[in-house]
Amino acid sequence: MNHYLPPVEYLPHDAPMLLLEEVVSVTESSAHCRVAVTRDGVLAPFIDAQGNLPGWYALELMAQTVGVWSGWHRHQQGQNAITLGMVLGARELVCATGALPGGARLDVDVRLLMQDERFGSFDCTIFTDGDSVATGRINTFQPTAEELVSLFRQGDTA
Repeated sequence: MNHYLPPVEYLPHDAPMLLLEEVVSVTESSAHCRVAVTRDGVLAPFIDAQGNLPGWYALELMAQTVGVWSGWHRHQQGQNAITLGMVLGARELVCATGALPGGARLDVDVRLLMQDERFGSFDCTIFTDGDSVATGRINTFQPTAEELVSLFRQGDTA
């Protein structure tokens, strides 16, 4: 039995930008989420004419799974407010086929490599039917509330 909340409860995203359907597991150092590449699922707006999800979505799927990991841990500590995190970059991000196959169930696994109060690094893999279809390392940053206000206020000065 899955005792996790839906991904929306852990992430600062709403449809159509919420790309995950299910939280499978979260541990101290890992998270596993799932989504199907179907025309009637959450990925439908992003599927190409061939029915596949372009490979560059792998980065966002990985980042959102990191966000679920972080949000789940906040919930465990009694902090129910969703906070915005940022991807600083990705290293060695590879989607070997160039697209995530239509009809596939994607299992997104992230594993914490290192973390301090504001920075984290995660090894990430997307599997379908047990085969790795995308891999990479995601580096993240947790801005303070004041930094977020400053960042978003700068965009309003135009």
